[in-house]
Amino acid sequence: MSAQPDLLYSEEEEALRAAVRDLLTDRCDPAGVIARTESDAPHDLGVWKALADGMGLAGLLVPEADGGQGATHREAAVVLEELGRSVAPVPYLTSAVVATEALLECGDRELLGRLATGRAVGALAVALHLAPGAAFRTVRVEDGLLHGELTGIADAACADVLLVPGDDGGLYAVEAADATVTGQVSLDLTRPLATVTLDRAPGRRVGDAAAAVPRALRAGAGLLAAEQLGVAEWSLTETVRYLKERKQFNRPVGGFQALKHRLAQLWLETVNLRAAARNAAAALASGDDTAVAVAVAQAYAAPAAVRAAEEALQLHAGIGMTWEHPVHLRLKRAKADSIAYGTAGAHRAELADLVDLPAP
Repeated sequence: MSAQPDLLYSEEEEALRAAVRDLLTDRCDPAGVIARTESDAPHDLGVWKALADGMGLAGLLVPEADGGQGATHREAAVVLEELGRSVAPVPYLTSAVVATEALLECGDRELLGRLATGRAVGALAVALHLAPGAAFRTVRVEDGLLHGELTGIADAACADVLLVPGDDGGLYAVEAADATVTGQVSLDLTRPLATVTLDRAPGRRVGDAAAAVPRALRAGAGLLAAEQLGVAEWSLTETVRYLKERKQFNRPVGGFQALKHRLAQLWLETVNLRAAARNAAAALASGDDTAVAVAVAQAYAAPAAVRAAEEALQLHAGIGMTWEHPVHLRLKRAKADSIAYGTAGAHRAELADLVDLPAP
């Protein structure tokens, strides 16, 4: 039997958190994020360059021999917690985690090095809503050229390289310049979706999709819980702060018993979410009971993050309903994340199968 994982944050992880939070506080303010969602370029490539190139965070999961940092999923989870708090419009989850995990399975060192150093942004051309074990769409491969259309691809608009599953079982690296990327209407404007169309696009086979795609989606689902934790923590912290300042009948609104109960329940759910998210990151790092840990985390994380954001919106009252207040960014991210890499229901069903729990 394996040892119980240590779910507490190490000193190094806390130092990493502080550095990432300082950067995002300076360069990813709420007004700036909202302004970007209204523009034709929602991704903040300046912040991405600072994270990927300046701090080396794009290569946390990549071995040092391949140009990365040789860290683990625990450190990547800390970064995603902070990115979730700020709903930073950067392709960290899609490139530094999902695309990177696919390439680690394939063993393509050249492309891994490009992603690890931030010289390129990668995107796995699989619909964002698919769970790790779900069937995924492929494109037709003919004479080394790719033909087809894939929808719901997250962060494809800013990708330099697309990892595309072919109908011959291969996973192909396609330069974004050889594909047509068309934006789709997305609820979460900080993580836009797109349709990728390939018409005789040249592709280089990097590995087998049957092994690479499930691994990438499982890592994405597991570390998505850390991002959802960041959304929930921001929602709780900002709501408590607001209710301490907002007064009614000459007393802070947060002093009313009914609101105290709601905040206490929200705190409990956030603490439980932290435990589930940390356990998933630790399991991904060690490779021990990964499928169970990820399924548990996502079964809990999605509804917990949505509830935290909904409570934040309601308890901010009228000001929370305005476009200028950043709470709507968190609600949209939480809602979009609740179906990303599989719904909570899909993960509960997978968990039941994993632990041999028959359906009623």
